[in-house]
Amino acid sequence: MSKFLSSSIGKKFFMSITGFFLMSFLIVHLSINLLLIFDDSGELFNIGAHFMATNPIIKIVEPVLALGFILHIIYASYLTILNMMSRPIGYSKVNQRNSCSWASRNMYVLGALVLTFLVIHIINFYWQLKVAHTVGSVMVNGEEMHNAYKLVSELFKTNLVYDLIYIAGAIFLGIHLTHGFWSAFQTVGLSGDIWRKRWEFIGNIFAILIAVGFAIIPVYFIVKF
Repeated sequence: MSKFLSSSIGKKFFMSITGFFLMSFLIVHLSINLLLIFDDSGELFNIGAHFMATNPIIKIVEPVLALGFILHIIYASYLTILNMMSRPIGYSKVNQRNSCSWASRNMYVLGALVLTFLVIHIINFYWQLKVAHTVGSVMVNGEEMHNAYKLVSELFKTNLVYDLIYIAGAIFLGIHLTHGFWSAFQTVGLSGDIWRKRWEFIGNIFAILIAVGFAIIPVYFIVKF
């Protein structure tokens, strides 16, 4: 098993598994975030955020998710370096437009842009909630919880620069997923001449839904407030 994971194929397989896990997290995270635009009172989002913060299963999954994300980045960096070392001398003419998509040729760059956005996102939200403890509390249905809605909504309402960064991050994430989605299925062997086209189609739909879903949140606050 150790030899498999240390091989090039093993690393790509691990990238796919962590990719599946991270895509599942995106669905859950987006579902909670969309509560921001369905209830201006903030109760629904605060309940959702409180559930994510106190649920014992989520508490177990959270560090596993963080580790998976870190390893995903490390393995992506390692594979990128290996590919660069295997071709130390650049080709005089490179034309890959017909063989692979722009996203597939720039997955590492897209990943780096998404990571940059994620760091900014963590500083503005996760750090304030979990580390700095600068967020006040509110009573919802007789239960005290962090007023996460106030923290998030005020940032979207008052900081246009962050809104634009958030939208750009959603777009970069969507482009990253257009290749990452079907590539993950291909790596684990669930792909062929017919199924690759199907996974690409499904992946494009998934990427659009994720990108639009996240991007629509700051747009909502820009337009309404």
